[in-house]
Amino acid sequence: MTAESLHASAVEALTHWDTSDPDQDTLRHTYLAFLAASSQACLRASAPGHLTGSAIVFDATRRHVLLTLHPRVGKWIQLGGHCEPADDTIADAALREAREESGMPDLVLDSADPADPGGGIVHLHTHPITCSLGVPTRHLDVRYRVIAAPTSDGGLPRVVRSDESVDLRWWPIDALPDDAGDDIATLIGAALRDGHPR
Repeated sequence: MTAESLHASAVEALTHWDTSDPDQDTLRHTYLAFLAASSQACLRASAPGHLTGSAIVFDATRRHVLLTLHPRVGKWIQLGGHCEPADDTIADAALREAREESGMPDLVLDSADPADPGGGIVHLHTHPITCSLGVPTRHLDVRYRVIAAPTSDGGLPRVVRSDESVDLRWWPIDALPDDAGDDIATLIGAALRDGHPR
């Protein structure tokens, strides 16, 4: 990956992402304007803000969601983070982060249409944060649905908490923790609307 190819893939995915939600479409246009203004918009070093990739991870039944208790945010949120040199796309960054943070190497990106030029995007969200740069910045988060492989006994897959998390656990989608992130229910709804529960 180069900064240029990652940038180009982000522009392509967001250009082709089709959403019927007017607020999400407004954010899509905002992201595209941000990308047009800076060739470094996908890189963590971009202090004014940068695109990040997140994964809303479901078990194979899509009845449970994997959330992390984030040390900086202090709430249960989806897995995800910054783009790295090995990531060809924002979706690759989201999937890599989910695998690293969950200890589950067999996670897969789940797009309702594998030929989707939008790359499986299910939701966008922007938020201020002081991240690893140590200065206030803004994350322009691109979110994807990721599925864990089914287990042989039909139970929830085993997870391994990384040092990037205070806690990590599966939650029933209809019984989220009280201290879940403000938009987790919205994100879960968007991810389930975009595909068909199996």
